[in-house]
Amino acid sequence: MKEQMILFDSHAHYTDAAFDADRESLLAGFPEKGIVRCMLAASDLESAQQGLALANQFPFLINAVGVHPECPLPPADYLEQLKVMASHPSVKAIGEIGLDYHYEGFDREAQQKMLCAQLDLARELDLPVILHCRDAMGDMLPILRSYRPRGVMHCFSGSPESAKEVLNLGLYIGFTGVLTFKNAKKPLAALQAVPLERLLIETDCPYMAPVPYRGKRCDSTMLMETAAVMAREKGVSLTEIGRITAENAALLFRCDLPLAE
Repeated sequence: MKEQMILFDSHAHYTDAAFDADRESLLAGFPEKGIVRCMLAASDLESAQQGLALANQFPFLINAVGVHPECPLPPADYLEQLKVMASHPSVKAIGEIGLDYHYEGFDREAQQKMLCAQLDLARELDLPVILHCRDAMGDMLPILRSYRPRGVMHCFSGSPESAKEVLNLGLYIGFTGVLTFKNAKKPLAALQAVPLERLLIETDCPYMAPVPYRGKRCDSTMLMETAAVMAREKGVSLTEIGRITAENAALLFRCDLPLAE
């Protein structure tokens, strides 16, 4: 019997305004396309709350709640608000959280304080974390060595050496459609350093659309392009890469894998 193709998008932003026109119809079609689970990563308190509402409507969606490092400073009681939201049955992680030093004017101290506070919350609630790190690995790694959280470094674009450091901390690594880009030499090298049992696949939609969809709004139906590159580079079949990455995500986020329609 031929193995069925399944996909678990481990990082998406369907609360983004880019999906306002067709969000419900798009999501409703996922199960028949083999997309059995999708993790909605929050950017702030508002998107976290919106994600809970979507999960009530589409049971294959799961949620992370957290405040992204690029967002404005949240209200003083943001941790209490996150804790309340984390009691929702769809919430399986704290995220996305992390450090981002890419744009001028970032506040290193404020970002690190917010990251550590949310790592503390994840520890208290026994939830994994979804980590964002851009141009900040030098500060991120010592913090992670101190906390040793369960979780994933999402949208990985670092070197194979950085990947090995992340793996040594026990974390999973997620890759996006960047693997399909013409200049993807470094991400492809990093992919080779990640064992199959620690690998996740994601879109980070509406961003990071893979080839041949570059410049278009990304969504989970485009995961197949990234999966094909993963399968080729790891020397396994397309169905195997879908199954392995789905099982990895289900293990990390402690959720079941529904059957594709």
